[in-house]
Amino acid sequence: MRIRSSAILLAVVVLASPARAQAPDTASAAIAAAQAAARTWLALVDRGQYPASWDSAAVGFKHGVTKSAWGDAVRQARGALEPFGERNLTSAGYTTSLPNAPKGQYVVLQYETKVRGGKTVVETVTPAKDPDGVWRVSGYYVRPH
Repeated sequence: MRIRSSAILLAVVVLASPARAQAPDTASAAIAAAQAAARTWLALVDRGQYPASWDSAAVGFKHGVTKSAWGDAVRQARGALEPFGERNLTSAGYTTSLPNAPKGQYVVLQYETKVRGGKTVVETVTPAKDPDGVWRVSGYYVRPH
């Protein structure tokens, strides 16, 4: 149940990402900026600051889910797994297109993350470059490893 809710949440927020023409970043610069945005955003989520994580998310994220619905969804997806511990980045890829999403600049980051009971999950965090040029998280998904 938790996993399906997370998958649905990711689909909603990525689909809602804004489509704007932008000059593309170099892939390495985009990945570095997206990783920094993801680290900051994940720290909010890890501390249970779900309203603040919603406030700092991408425009499309906010259009795809209300602040209160986001809090409910993240509690449902992560609650039984808390606390989230050490993250190991396993992949980072820059793209200008994602399935069922508008054209834009995205970085898909995957982490192997330690959670309660010594288990490991895979977190997928998808920052997007917002219209103001700032990288913000537009999607989040958690699944068992």
